Amino acid sequence: MDSRNEEPPVTLAVRAWLADRPGALGAVASRIGAVGGDVVGIEILERGAGRAIDEIIVQLPSATPADLLVREVNEVDGVDVEEVRRLDDGTVDPWLDAVETAAQLVGAGDEEELLETLCDRAHRAAGALWAVVIVLEGGVVVASRGEVPSRAWLAAFVEGSRASARNLGLSTDDVTWVPLPATGMALVLGREGTVFRAKERRHAAALARVADAWLRSVRERSALACRLAHPARRAQARAQPLARPTARPQPT
Repeated sequence: MDSRNEEPPVTLAVRAWLADRPGALGAVASRIGAVGGDVVGIEILERGAGRAIDEIIVQLPSATPADLLVREVNEVDGVDVEEVRRLDDGTVDPWLDAVETAAQLVGAGDEEELLETLCDRAHRAAGALWAVVIVLEGGVVVASRGEVPSRAWLAAFVEGSRASARNLGLSTDDVTWVPLPATGMALVLGREGTVFRAKERRHAAALARVADAWLRSVRERSALACRLAHPARRAQARAQPLARPTARPQPT
């Protein structure tokens, strides 16, 4: 068969519970290899109570069903696959993706572009079903991806979350939010049936902090420019006499 006619491999994110002991991940990788898969990335999302939740990025031949991969991995003692999702953009390096996201955020040309970028990158990085940036007072949507819940639902969710966790936001199973405190907005992410893990919540919070700092800086510069451009300030500057240079004493 001509290899040029073969379809490219499919990139999958396999989220699995493993026993937190030496050799567990190696056993999973061996099962993945048994069905022709190639492990190209691993991220530990959470650890505790003798268990770890890993997200394993796998490139699988297009002819191999994902169900076969799941069955093989579940054969490993102490392993349970929680979710498998396809990565259409082929992302395999979470660290590089995070750096590129930060670069896009700080390079945004205006507030609208920044909020759209924040929403888009958070939506993709979290594998979210939907993502939205809202104004906390009133729940006005300023950027969104996917089919977001109603404005009333979003406002009620965030208000309830603020009442119980005002400092760091709240994760409720498959919906999480983080504030942009300097600008009175929030980033809200939602999935269906897949819990947001600790590392994913920290990642969303970090993106929100970068965006919030950019917005605060831009608004402060804009406010300063407005004050300097005020007619009264310009008139005051024109009326201010120029300081005359002090005469130097002549030598005697």
